[in-house]
Amino acid sequence: MVLKAAPAPRPARPATPPAIIGAKTLVHLLCLAPLAWLGWRVWQVLGGANVDVLGAEPVVAIEHELGIGALRLLLITLAITPLRQITGWTATLRFRRMLGLYAFVYASLHFGVWLALDLVGDLSQVATEIARRPFITVGFLAWLLLVPLAITSTKGWMRRLGRKWGQLHKAIYAIAALAVLHFWWIVKSDWREPALYAGILAALLGWRVWKAAQKRRLASSGNPRRNSGMQR
Repeated sequence: MVLKAAPAPRPARPATPPAIIGAKTLVHLLCLAPLAWLGWRVWQVLGGANVDVLGAEPVVAIEHELGIGALRLLLITLAITPLRQITGWTATLRFRRMLGLYAFVYASLHFGVWLALDLVGDLSQVATEIARRPFITVGFLAWLLLVPLAITSTKGWMRRLGRKWGQLHKAIYAIAALAVLHFWWIVKSDWREPALYAGILAALLGWRVWKAAQKRRLASSGNPRRNSGMQR
């Protein structure tokens, strides 16, 4: 009779510092606050307490706030890497996945409200509207590209996909650009707000292009910092 050795116990995960737990709790609250505020106003309208709290077009107001929430969270997610590179605060990376998932939640609610209230749940009209209106086309494409990023956001998927995970999640650049374009096309008169978001996105993407070019220059010159032992 051959006795099998017991499997080695898995190493215990290091405890999350209390400061990080507190910071994550705060981020959760900040991400949920606009949703709670919007929900409270919708409740007021439905209850007849204040029918004007969402303006003359409540459906448009709901869609707008959810869409803006998704766009802002996408840009904040993209800002994590430059912030870490500038400040050296590696702890900021702990919040990137959370912010990206909240962006997906807001975008999904934005899409769901459009489907439920604008189209009154008529699924037969979805393809027609997407094909007929360019601003809906790019908005739907942005949401569709977010789906695989949300699904593969876990550590398990990171291990399974390996290097392909990073390549897949670079789609967030295209998603953010499509989201800005979607917002720009919706606005009919005052383009200042979408122009602001477009400028922020251009700055975030420009930073990445500059860092990539800097990295290539260092590699082509033999990276004197690495050779002199000064790399951080």
